[in-house]
Amino acid sequence: MATRNCVLAVDLGTTGLKVGLVTASGEVVAYEASPIQTRYIEGGGAVQDPHAWWRAILDASRRLIGGGHARPEEIVAVSCTGQWGSTVPVGEHGQAIGECILWMDTRGHPYSSAVLGGKIAVAGYDPVKAARFIRKSGGAPSPLGNDPLGHILFLRNEEPELYRSASVFLEPVDYLTMCFTGRVAATPASMILSWLVDIRRLDRPSYDLGLLAACTLDPSKLPDLLATGEVVGVARQEVCEEIGLPYGVPVVSGTPDLLSAAVGTGALGDYEPHLAISTTSWLSCHVLRKKTDPLRQIATVPGVVRGRFLLANNHETAGACLAWLREAVLLPANGLPGSSGGSPLDFNVLTALAERSPIGSGGVIFAPWLAGERCPVDDRTVRGSFVNLSLGTDRSSIVRSVLEGVAYNARWMLDAVERFIGRPAGPIRVLGGGAQSDLWCQIHADVMGKTLERVADPLLVNLKGAGLFAQLSLGGLQRSEMPAKVVVDRAFHPDSSAGGIYKELYREFKGLYRKQRRMYVRLNGKR
Repeated sequence: MATRNCVLAVDLGTTGLKVGLVTASGEVVAYEASPIQTRYIEGGGAVQDPHAWWRAILDASRRLIGGGHARPEEIVAVSCTGQWGSTVPVGEHGQAIGECILWMDTRGHPYSSAVLGGKIAVAGYDPVKAARFIRKSGGAPSPLGNDPLGHILFLRNEEPELYRSASVFLEPVDYLTMCFTGRVAATPASMILSWLVDIRRLDRPSYDLGLLAACTLDPSKLPDLLATGEVVGVARQEVCEEIGLPYGVPVVSGTPDLLSAAVGTGALGDYEPHLAISTTSWLSCHVLRKKTDPLRQIATVPGVVRGRFLLANNHETAGACLAWLREAVLLPANGLPGSSGGSPLDFNVLTALAERSPIGSGGVIFAPWLAGERCPVDDRTVRGSFVNLSLGTDRSSIVRSVLEGVAYNARWMLDAVERFIGRPAGPIRVLGGGAQSDLWCQIHADVMGKTLERVADPLLVNLKGAGLFAQLSLGGLQRSEMPAKVVVDRAFHPDSSAGGIYKELYREFKGLYRKQRRMYVRLNGKR
């Protein structure tokens, strides 16, 4: 039976793309998923093909709309969410003219460092410059170069022809919205990691000319700003004809996955936290006022609730660690369920393998800093490691140590967040591909000492959030109605016996960084 009042929602992750039909009740009636390839470049580069994103979105949309899941006339909006802190160079005719530079790309480090540093520098910042950014925008660009400032400066200095040809630099969600509508625009939400928008007056969003000058950026190469949640335009006729969508369907401004996750988990009350166990990881909640901890890389950004701000922080690698272990370290083995030929082991096989290991992985500790770190330490030189291996260490302990290491990192971030908000966090809503694993959720609950409430279909939370956000923006839903649209399928309560083991190992985990950080600088400081 056809479903009324659907949103065509797009979720562009770092490793995968989803396109779905989301009802006003938050149900994903159908969706399509496809992997996304990242090309890594020597010297800290990481890029993706934006044309491949768009082709995949068109193909998936065509199949969904033509599949009878909803009549075309029942689709009331289009809404995009996904990765942020990445940069797409766009030419004068509205086409990507280069690859998207990802949030993990650090090739702009020397140029960002020169702009943001000074004769006296704290954590890479001239204190006066940092204070100016924080006062107006709530945060500051990273001197490590892994954000839009670093990306643009890198192109200006090392690919000047591409830089000159670019009319505008867009975040991925704004690029996709432009592909749908033909209109170049952004919002204070999508431009969070540029740290160029004065968020003290959200009723009148604008770039701050002083901050632009401090970054030596050309304002003409930035998109015009609209209010978050505003309708950017209607889907272009040629797009509608290609995918089977009626002409005139509105396209709502895109949102970073941080905002769509808050909606999709139903964690919209003050200090109600949500945790993502995705390719990366973050721990966020709505707070009452603008605040920044620059040393721990925690800031507040405009949220989806009027008059409230969302915490913004990030671990660079979470689920990416398990993917790395599967693809770069472990090989399929005869006799393991789910393995065949030369194919990588299924993630369910890996977590089943981890269950064979005792709590604490026999004392093996994994540091999950495979791409450096942001919160609670901003360090591009730090790297991952296994500690305390022995001849008796087997594969089950290796896999479990990776799951536990990501959870230790989440606990490290939780400690910083609780200091930031000045209170203990309550039960934590959890989402993301990693949250599909009961074992990984329980490990997080035990390590963090918190109850985790897993949202039903945790892999689809951002799709749901994008769909519900569009309904909210168009007036089809009220904010008070939204938490009731979210179902929690299971709660994971901390086990005190496991918590005692993890308390000791977590103390050693934190000590790894403190004791080894100078080594990482020596090994990786010039890369």
